[in-house]
Amino acid sequence: MAADIEPTTTSEKTLKRKRIVVPRDAARKMVKPIRSIAIFGAVGALVAAVALPAYAASSSPLDATATLQQVAADDAQSLVVASEATAAPMQRSTYSATTPEEIEKKKAEEAAAAAAAAAAAAATASASSPIDVSNYAMTAAGSGEVRYPLPQGSYIQGRTVGSGHQGADMLAPARTPIYAATSGVVRVSSESYSGYGVGVAIDGVVGGQSVSTVYGHMTYGSRQVQAGQHVEAGQLIGLVGSTGRSTANHLHFEVHIGGGLYEPYAWLAANAG
Repeated sequence: MAADIEPTTTSEKTLKRKRIVVPRDAARKMVKPIRSIAIFGAVGALVAAVALPAYAASSSPLDATATLQQVAADDAQSLVVASEATAAPMQRSTYSATTPEEIEKKKAEEAAAAAAAAAAAAATASASSPIDVSNYAMTAAGSGEVRYPLPQGSYIQGRTVGSGHQGADMLAPARTPIYAATSGVVRVSSESYSGYGVGVAIDGVVGGQSVSTVYGHMTYGSRQVQAGQHVEAGQLIGLVGSTGRSTANHLHFEVHIGGGLYEPYAWLAANAG
């Protein structure tokens, strides 16, 4: 029995004396993964240490969100006016028109001023260089105290007296000769006779009655008579044009008898010879 137990005791002691030897290559393979894990862990810790404060600084709690009104109130400006400051009176001349009506009125005034300036310039130019009328007949055909102001067949009857219009519009080509309808004294001879443009007015006597005749819208520089000059019936006084308030070439012819307005076409038909 003792002989059987002895070998067993000897075997256990032998095992205790044996050492477990790990190969060198295997040890190296185990160290490398451990080292990599340690490096990645250190890098991660470093990144976290840097990022967390920055994130904390850029973030704001929900209860710190400001409204637009709060921002405006914090950034509001104030104006302090001295007690001695007074309001300056505003003059109309210090500001311009802004309503459509005022703008249109201003445009109309500017257009009228430009037209007046152009008319004055044309009148000045025509006065210095009158139109040559040597090829025109100086006296109209016919006889008697009254003559037609335009040659027969040279015009078309247009609008006549009525609705604020005080004369007859005798439509004719530009520079058709105009003759005095009666003898008399020239009262007006102007390159700018109100709305008539270039116009002439003659005061005379026919059949014992005072008769005044008006000739409007003549061509610039075509007047052949001057104010105060005596003229005979049928005498050349100017040429047809479209000056003043006119849109086409024509003679605006008026007849006033004893201060009253007469219809020109009927008066000519009854009196012209």
